Amino acid sequence: NRLFVGTWNVGGKSPHDGLNLKDWLRSPSPSDIYVLGFQEIVPLNAGNVLGPEDSGPATKWLSLIRQALNGTKTNLSGAAAGDDGSKNPTKPRYRLMVSKQMVGIFLCVWVRADLNEHISNLKVSCVCRGIMGYLGNKGSISISMTIYQTTFCFVCTHLASGEKEGDEVRRNSDVCEILKKTRFNNHSYGDSLSPETILDHDNIVWLGDLNYRLATTHVETCELLERNDWEALLEKDQLKLEQKAGRIFSGWEEGSIHFAPTYKYLIDSDYYVAQACKSKDKLRIPAWCDRILWKGEALKQQWYVRGESKFSDHRPVSSSFVVNVRAKESNVKKKLVKSSSCRKPSSRFCPTKSSPSTILPGVAKIQAEELLVIPATAGPRLSFCRPVH
Repeated sequence: NRLFVGTWNVGGKSPHDGLNLKDWLRSPSPSDIYVLGFQEIVPLNAGNVLGPEDSGPATKWLSLIRQALNGTKTNLSGAAAGDDGSKNPTKPRYRLMVSKQMVGIFLCVWVRADLNEHISNLKVSCVCRGIMGYLGNKGSISISMTIYQTTFCFVCTHLASGEKEGDEVRRNSDVCEILKKTRFNNHSYGDSLSPETILDHDNIVWLGDLNYRLATTHVETCELLERNDWEALLEKDQLKLEQKAGRIFSGWEEGSIHFAPTYKYLIDSDYYVAQACKSKDKLRIPAWCDRILWKGEALKQQWYVRGESKFSDHRPVSSSFVVNVRAKESNVKKKLVKSSSCRKPSSRFCPTKSSPSTILPGVAKIQAEELLVIPATAGPRLSFCRPVH
């Protein structure tokens, strides 16, 4: 079975009815689990950060994802019939397992309809890292689950912004605090305990707008961009520099990057802001802000690519994995394959050898207060996070 992971900063824009997600979600073979993370699904203004949570855009994104995965034509004013099997006689291929919003961060997990019995211990945890460390305009949403007897954690983050010298330290601090403060209620299941922290899991995928920039000048960046010299640009990438220095994400992996920087574009354009803007105040050096990293022996990445939608000032990014899980039945390892066949190498796909797979069924039950599928009506709620001690 195949695992697809995608991240997209949509720039505070609500999607329109005709927005096509298939470029972002496409892969050589359909996946069995889709983990999709968004940043800035609402504008990060005072009203959205301090006021009631606006779940309207999230509902629209869910409708578009459902349409892309199931081929179900839906109206963006609400969810399509059939997710619960009550109105649509045609059983959807993919079902929404869980979704959670924290201000502009949004994370959802979709699974094949037959993946019911083998996904368990589903839990959600949020950490705010925005203004004063208590507001949800920056931070993380983490989802914990068990597939057969193997635990997984998906962490969707939006880290501190800024390209001034030293801003990478704030991003490093965000990562450390998210690892420290994320907690999942630990209950005993059979002979083992479910993971309590992110690093307790067998396998972890960290996705999102990590906001790490390029430690270089505007002039040098533009020269290398014109030559498509990604290798030289990546030598200046703050995330790789910080990781190499052992200051952050020690022991984590990231696939080879063979695509252009994902930020910052002019809307509806293939041009970076840096190529068109003459004002130093508005200048943004292009960078690979949008990333997917992982940790765990069961995860084997098949490709790491970006989409080309011009909807936002960021380009979406996606990755595909083969996953080996410990099966309960007869101790046999079953494989979640993320991409059984890859096309010939190109700037979009970075294929490696794939393995045959066995389909895993399963959907977990989640505690009532953590079943975070967006409700039809949501009451007023401040987007503050309680500090975790």
